[in-house]
Parts: sequence; structure tokens; C-alpha cells
Amino acid sequence: MKKTFQLKSAMLLAFTMLFASVTFAQNKPAESPRDSVSAKIGKSTISINYGSPAVKGRKIYGELVPFDKVWRTGANEATVFTTTADILVEGKKLPAGTYSFFAIPTATTWTIIFNKTAKQWGAFKYDAAQDALRVTVKPVAAKPTEHLVYKINSKGFTLTWDKLTVPVKIK
Repeated sequence: MKKTFQLKSAMLLAFTMLFASVTFAQNKPAESPRDSVSAKIGKSTISINYGSPAVKGRKIYGELVPFDKVWRTGANEATVFTTTADILVEGKKLPAGTYSFFAIPTATTWTIIFNKTAKQWGAFKYDAAQDALRVTVKPVAAKPTEHLVYKINSKGFTLTWDKLTVPVKIK
């Protein structure tokens, strides 16, 4: 009987520890949490869903985000851009739809890319043949921002992270 009690006690302790560790793991905040922003510009509702990484003391542009290479403009899954109506992005037509959103940053300009394959993990399977639109914009210096953030206003949207803001005009 004593051995049965000890076995049951050991099993209860093991179960409690397992439950506590699973619960703790589920409550831990994500390293790069998903975020989204949505607003109307003209007749279209624009939505951007993205992973929001942190700087964490790292050098971002030119290192973590290399120059002259496709970047997913966020963390983990590719950023998803949706427009409910046709829009002009930097003066070029983008049809209504849902796109993955990439960029090719350089030290002075960024190529902004709207890709027809909306659901992608990172940029690992990025295919330029699926690009719906590419435009070039100029980043501007900004106050340091720890987490990547997108904002939408009446003129378009911005991507801000570290010490840069990348404005993209929409009509």
C-alpha cells in the first residue's frame, strides 16, 4: 500500500510539473509577435499583417536585413498586404487583392514588391515571376524604434524600424 501511495504521489508530481511547464511555455510572449493595421484610403480598405521583430541591440540594415537582397519586411511569415479596391502605389496600378509584401533595401533606395503568392514563410520561396508590382522609394531617417511598425494614413503607409522610416504613397 505504501508503494502504491508513493507511485501515485510521484505520478501526480510529474503531471503537475508537466502541466506547469506547458502552461508557462504558452504564456511566454512571442519574440516577434504578429500585428496588423487597417485603414481606408479613398475607396479601398488597406490591411497589413506582419511579424514585428525587435532591434535588441543589433545592427539592422546592412546586416540583419542585408542590402540588395529580398527581405520579407517583418519576421517569420511574409508580411501580407490587402487592398479591397484597385489603388495607385507610387503612381502605378495595383489591382485589388491580397499580396505578400517584400522589399529589397539598399543604403539609399528600397524596391517595394507586391507578390501574388500571399501566404509564404519568409522569403525562402520568393519567386520574382509572381510579382504584381515593384516600385522604388526612398527611406528617411527616423527616431529609433525598437519594434517594427506599419502605419497607414491618407497618403499611404510607412514601415518604421530602428532608425528608418520607409514611406510608400497610395492613391
